[in-house]
Amino acid sequence: MTASEEAGVRAADARRAWWVRVPDRVVDALVIVVAAMDASLNLFGEPSAAIVTALLACGVLAFRRRFPLVVFLLTLPASLMVGIVFAPFAALFTLAERSRDRRHLAVCALLFALASAAPWPLDDFSSHDRTWTVVYFFYTLATAAAPVLLGQLLQARRDLSRQLVEIEEAREHERLLHSQAVLARERAQLAREMHDVVSHQVSLIAVQAGALQVAATDPEFKEGARTIRALSVDTLDELRHMVTLLRASGGKATELTPQPTLADLHKLVATSGIDAELTGELPPDIGTPAQRTVYRTVQEALTNVRKHAPGARATVQLWRGEDGTDFGVTVTNTPSTRPSLPLPGSRQGLVGLGERAELLDGTLESGSTPEGGYRVRLRIPAHSAQ
Repeated sequence: MTASEEAGVRAADARRAWWVRVPDRVVDALVIVVAAMDASLNLFGEPSAAIVTALLACGVLAFRRRFPLVVFLLTLPASLMVGIVFAPFAALFTLAERSRDRRHLAVCALLFALASAAPWPLDDFSSHDRTWTVVYFFYTLATAAAPVLLGQLLQARRDLSRQLVEIEEAREHERLLHSQAVLARERAQLAREMHDVVSHQVSLIAVQAGALQVAATDPEFKEGARTIRALSVDTLDELRHMVTLLRASGGKATELTPQPTLADLHKLVATSGIDAELTGELPPDIGTPAQRTVYRTVQEALTNVRKHAPGARATVQLWRGEDGTDFGVTVTNTPSTRPSLPLPGSRQGLVGLGERAELLDGTLESGSTPEGGYRVRLRIPAHSAQ
């Protein structure tokens, strides 16, 4: 148990009533003393058998918590022969506090009323006494309801307290699950941003360094370009492992941080490091999530063109359906004109783009073209773009 949990337990104990914090042994001793005092008031001039039953009724109260039914039955002879009340009441209360069978409790209350109302000895029973016996029986039966109801009330209170603790534990578990879900979404978002932003920039560095390495004639300059490219490749490899690890514990999530929009597309195409052209236009009223999805799709497609199709030309076409029900972007590149550099890939780009499209009820299609190039097509329904 942690320090905070122990502090919570101590605070809960402090809030409980003082009589709840009294040890059970002290309570049992006090019950036996009061029962003995009650019996002593009724033992003057009684025979030895009655005294023995009274002492037995008081002594067995020490075991009322472990054997409540047996203890109650052992107090009935003293109630019949001597007329003591406290010992049977204490035993009946303990039985009611622990038993959930109300018919069983009703029978026990009935037995106590019969033992208390019946005259002793039983042969001394005139017609006048029968009338008062019946009256006293119902009076005692009504009195016996008090310990039964009080015991049931404490049982219900204990059950309610247990249920409240269970509810609080369930709420705490739900809060933990919620925090874990939020953390998973943040990890997924972080993985997506690392791939879309950091990997995009590092791959561009690697491509440019590789081009410089090929074109350089000075040995020192060539070695410097080779070192830059090697470090970029190592960085991309590390990013691939980090993205895979983060995505393993993440899930689908909405955007958590500000992202570029359609206004940044022209800059993205112009600084992509390849021969690319931006054509077409999108509806002016599409929402920010849809704009970010279009931007990331173009960014990922151009990054893949740089890495896997050196020398290829790319066309970024923004389009919208004739009936206005959908819109999207298509990025198409021609075949590469020179061998590609062996750059590592995280294999998460198209997966992330597909997830972004699904969040908007859209679709992402990708594949080779008949001319040997590659095409990525994003389609978003108009009703999901607001």
